[in-house]
Amino acid sequence: MSQQRQGNASGNAGAVPAFPDLPEATIARLPEYLRALHNLAENGSDTISSEGLAAAAGVNSAKLRKDLSHLGSYGTRGVGYDVALLVDQIEYILGLDQRRAVALVGVGNLGHALAGYDGFASRGFRIAALFDADPALVGETINGLVVRHIDELAQAVVEEGIAIGVIATPAGAAQGVADELVAAGVTSILNFAPCVLSVPAGVDVRKVDLAIELQILSFHEHRKASLTALPGGRGAAAVGGANQEAVGS
Repeated sequence: MSQQRQGNASGNAGAVPAFPDLPEATIARLPEYLRALHNLAENGSDTISSEGLAAAAGVNSAKLRKDLSHLGSYGTRGVGYDVALLVDQIEYILGLDQRRAVALVGVGNLGHALAGYDGFASRGFRIAALFDADPALVGETINGLVVRHIDELAQAVVEEGIAIGVIATPAGAAQGVADELVAAGVTSILNFAPCVLSVPAGVDVRKVDLAIELQILSFHEHRKASLTALPGGRGAAAVGGANQEAVGS
């Protein structure tokens, strides 16, 4: 069970509720709601209906209302949700009311691109340190940060207060890097390497594998092509319709 936040029992309107236990599916959708809310705020919207926010986030409105109810946010009938308040609530739940320091290990092609991405800052994160084991890359400056040798990882974690590590190394090096991150005190890891990491209990790992995402899309392309090729499928219907139109004309 998650530890509850103290000090919000005052009953103030709009107060962020005690820290809730959230379903994993809800947690995964909160960043989409936050992105949509930031876009709405930038466009001058003060309030938004559940239907409008759901459409902006690409989800079902009933699902959105249920997700937000876990935060104690129900909106106002006839008005909708207060955009600024909901941003504050979601940012607190996601821990974005503080800028989180991140260590990036591996500054090859992918790591270099990640290190140079300016979007992290607007989402509540700060790339605090870059590391690599390749002497040819150590000392290079990327987006204002000097690439340090992996041997300096533990020192940097303490100095910068780093709790999140990003692994952008080849698969063969990823487990060793994960071990070093954990030994240094990092408790959350985002892994871009195409492999499964073994970490102790209490360390959270999220995996991003672009090849897997492409393979899933390939499945959907294959499925659509197979449906089209079936007798009476969409392809046959289209051809039949075209032939009928030609005969009728």
